[in-house]
Amino acid sequence: MKITKEEISPVDVRLTVAIEENDYKDEVTKKLKEIGRTHVLPGFRKGHVPFGELKRRFGKQMTSDVINDTVYRAVVDYITENNLPVMGHPVPVEVKEAFEDGDQEFKYDLALIPQLDIKPGSDDHYPYYEIEVTEEMIDEQDKNLRKRFGKQEPGQEMTEDGVVKGTLMQLAEDGTVNQNEGAIQVTDGIVFPLYFKDKEEAAKFDGKKPGDKVVFNPNKAAGGDAGELASMLHVDKAIASDITSDFEMTISEIIVSVPAELGEEYYKMVFGEDKVHNEEEYRAAIKEMIAGELSQNSHILFRNQFDKAMMEKYGESMTLPAETIKKLFFADAENADEAFKAQENGIKHEIIENNLLKALEIKVEEDEVLQTAKFLTARQFAQYGMAGIDDEIITRYAKEQLEKSEIRQQLIQQVLTSKLYDAIEKAVTLDKKTVSLDEFKTIAQEA
Repeated sequence: MKITKEEISPVDVRLTVAIEENDYKDEVTKKLKEIGRTHVLPGFRKGHVPFGELKRRFGKQMTSDVINDTVYRAVVDYITENNLPVMGHPVPVEVKEAFEDGDQEFKYDLALIPQLDIKPGSDDHYPYYEIEVTEEMIDEQDKNLRKRFGKQEPGQEMTEDGVVKGTLMQLAEDGTVNQNEGAIQVTDGIVFPLYFKDKEEAAKFDGKKPGDKVVFNPNKAAGGDAGELASMLHVDKAIASDITSDFEMTISEIIVSVPAELGEEYYKMVFGEDKVHNEEEYRAAIKEMIAGELSQNSHILFRNQFDKAMMEKYGESMTLPAETIKKLFFADAENADEAFKAQENGIKHEIIENNLLKALEIKVEEDEVLQTAKFLTARQFAQYGMAGIDDEIITRYAKEQLEKSEIRQQLIQQVLTSKLYDAIEKAVTLDKKTVSLDEFKTIAQEA
């Protein structure tokens, strides 16, 4: 068997495979005899089918299968041995389903990944914007944290986020309590004015105290949402949205949020054992927390600007093996040309990323994929209020997820991308500049 290579363009290669009868004849004979040994054919005892009969019945299809397999394996071996950076898989120029005996010739088109002279270094300068953490941000985060770790208790007056308990009585059109049979009365009502859709209805509770009465419209408060009305008025959801009358609520109790007090116990709950000891360290820790959260925006903006620069430098002049790509990935599309055009920039971005991965020698270790799976699993548990799950349980669930090939590939790609851009940030020179949050938003919108 002989394989010759024709370079149609720097990214298009055609392989011609010349296969002689001697390259496949023995394998066809072997497989036909195996059929005779293992299959029962009508009119013949098992293992006693004449070879001529086997060849008559199965020879053409078996020849086709063996030639296809032999040629394709030879092409794959050729690609591996010659280290050809192939995109996808070899594409047959002509599909042949059946072959006669004798010498044969086959052609395969290869789409080569463009090889770019690209390796980020310290001579490459890129802007990097860090968001300033202001005292206002620290105050706001302090307020949120103290509220989150605070407690709820009965209060003497309505607050912005107060929860109101009491009796709800449906009113007649004249404003008096509806005494008719079927009128709605809720003795253990609970309302959350902070979440009312209609803020005018919420304002009716401002300044109220236990023992006060408030007339409001639940339908307006819930914005007509049947589910919310059903929950508030203890009625079936099917009829809830039809209830449009006012209600009188006699307040029996107001539950208010009391922010946590600064102190050792609170510091421990928020930041862990022996991390924060006083208010100065507490505010410094909050500043670091906010800076860490905001830094993700800085990384994302850098990545977008870097990608844009790479596309301008390499993508616009990049030549793709378009026709072979269409056969590879868009053969089933209604319009292959349009489908390719829509995905062209995405393909170029992947090619640039592949070249960067190679240039920076980025590889993914199995443990890195597992650790990422564990992190995502733990975060998912935490979203359901199950924080602090034992590591053994987290590991077991993570490994179960990695057994799913689609999820595994997604995580591998996630780790690859993360490691790549970390390496790029370390390789290039970042011209750092601290900006306000508003300035950062403007820069990001214009990027």
